[in-house]
Amino acid sequence: MTVRTSASHAWAAALALVPLLLSGCGTSGHGQTSFKDTNPLPADTMTFAMDAIGNYGGRFVIAETASPKTFNAIMANETSSSDVTQRMFVGLSDYNNITQQDTPGLAKSWESSADGSTWTFHLRHGARFSDGHPITAEDVAFSFAVCTDSVLHSSVMDLLTVNGKLVQVTTPDSYTVVTKFGGPYALAIPATGSVPIMPKHVLEAAWKRGAFASAYTTSTPPDSIVTSGPWRVKEYRANESLTLSRNPWWYGVDPQGHRLPYLDEVTFLIVPDQNTAALKFQNGEVDGLDNVKPEDYRTYQANQQKGNYTLYDLGPSLNTNFFWFNLNKVRDPKQGPVMGKPITDPVKYAWFSNADFRRAVSMAVDRDAIIRSVFYGDAVKCWSLMTPGNKQWYTGQGGKWDYNPAQAKALLDRIGFKDRNGDGVREDPQGHPIQFSLMTNADNVTRVAMANFIKDDLAKVGIRCTPSPVDFNTLVTHLRNDLQYEAVLLGLGSATPPDPGMGQNVMRSSGLTHYWNIRQPHPETPQEAEIDKLIGENTATANMDERKRTWGQIETIINDQCWIEWLPCIRVKIPISNRFGNLQPSVIPHRILWNIDRVFLKSRARA
Repeated sequence: MTVRTSASHAWAAALALVPLLLSGCGTSGHGQTSFKDTNPLPADTMTFAMDAIGNYGGRFVIAETASPKTFNAIMANETSSSDVTQRMFVGLSDYNNITQQDTPGLAKSWESSADGSTWTFHLRHGARFSDGHPITAEDVAFSFAVCTDSVLHSSVMDLLTVNGKLVQVTTPDSYTVVTKFGGPYALAIPATGSVPIMPKHVLEAAWKRGAFASAYTTSTPPDSIVTSGPWRVKEYRANESLTLSRNPWWYGVDPQGHRLPYLDEVTFLIVPDQNTAALKFQNGEVDGLDNVKPEDYRTYQANQQKGNYTLYDLGPSLNTNFFWFNLNKVRDPKQGPVMGKPITDPVKYAWFSNADFRRAVSMAVDRDAIIRSVFYGDAVKCWSLMTPGNKQWYTGQGGKWDYNPAQAKALLDRIGFKDRNGDGVREDPQGHPIQFSLMTNADNVTRVAMANFIKDDLAKVGIRCTPSPVDFNTLVTHLRNDLQYEAVLLGLGSATPPDPGMGQNVMRSSGLTHYWNIRQPHPETPQEAEIDKLIGENTATANMDERKRTWGQIETIINDQCWIEWLPCIRVKIPISNRFGNLQPSVIPHRILWNIDRVFLKSRARA
């Protein structure tokens, strides 16, 4: 997976892949319609620049290996959900993956106070939800209120907290929104843009009665899901497919004033694994793959002309791979944020909470061998949330705990973990064998292969690791709800924009995606307290030299403590059908769908 945090631009856990219906891509399912725009355009449209003026009709099919868990954009925290909800809901601002610039969204313009703490947004007049209801400042204020609800604790809540204070939102009139942060905030635009604008007239009642988290589930009738973005749900077949159709009221238009999207539908074909997705693509049932096994790159490269597709080389991924140990403890709701016993076996918690144990595990993993074998050479080492694919923020530091099995054994000896009975597995001083299960998502064959590789490497230093592949949504439940796991191999999808400040829900001790110990009411280690302070300093200034200095310090602490056991990140190559125009694949997620509202089927000119 890749756990991408909820809203439109935030980090999230992730790995979802697709569905298809009927006959798929190259057949009548991709035929064109005689769509006629019968709704009046709003006074303030958003005109998108594009390579070519498109025609209406057709469908784009993409494969996903996991079903969405929710259609609720604020509660989505995994890419299987957020890849969908980001097509359905807009924010005050948007982001262009190619120019890497913030762009207007629901807000047509904005300005800030001199100190950068207060921002005033001017909304588009005439913008409407998919049910035709006007979108006003009240909907924006409602969406911010839900995102900052401490009970719900959405993944964007940390982005909206500055100097310990949540953003304050006021609405002087129906088309003006003022946001006031607890101090200057370098990420005010992408942070506010990460709040998905949801319909107050539909969802306020559920929020007031404490039922917002269960609103807009995958069992909600599609006609009841009102959206603010270019797409709405047309049909969902659990574990089979999800089809989005155009929002007939959306404010986006092409340079000639034609309402977008061009396509009639976007279909997510849900398949069991990457191999099935590849087969669907080869059979013409899928138009693009966003998750390709590196062992298949050569085959895709050789068959481009025959298959009428292009294999795009996007460079090192911005998404990460890593594993971590469960350091979460029970919090008693009756006593407030009181820490109790560890979630995991207390014996194993004692190992996992020992930094030298984590360092020894890191030094036991042969990443160069993983790159050669699992990734067929198409990967790079990575020691940070900011991967080598991030030209602005990648520092190149790290690797202190890279492969060194001799040193790993010495560290394990030093902390008293020795093979006392000669069975090849070390025991702690109390005689407990050093062993743990490593959970990952079964649909991702690359991650499963890495888990098996790690098992073999750890066995060489006397640690028994048992890979435990499970269904993706089951894995997400363990991560967010019951916390029933010992170690997990997963990753994070890049934030948009790929700025370290957008990863606050990962780095802050209170964050929902601070995986090794989530939602700490107060930082529970001196190192985490220091990171909380540094991320505050990092986001409080626009001075890039200062921001890079504090980010380097954050990286150093995380790597020294080895809370995250870093693994290589893939060099991304994705195949996409040549039958579509205005495609602009990007290494920034979503690599294919980020501009799907402007993509069109090229089979005929505009009628």
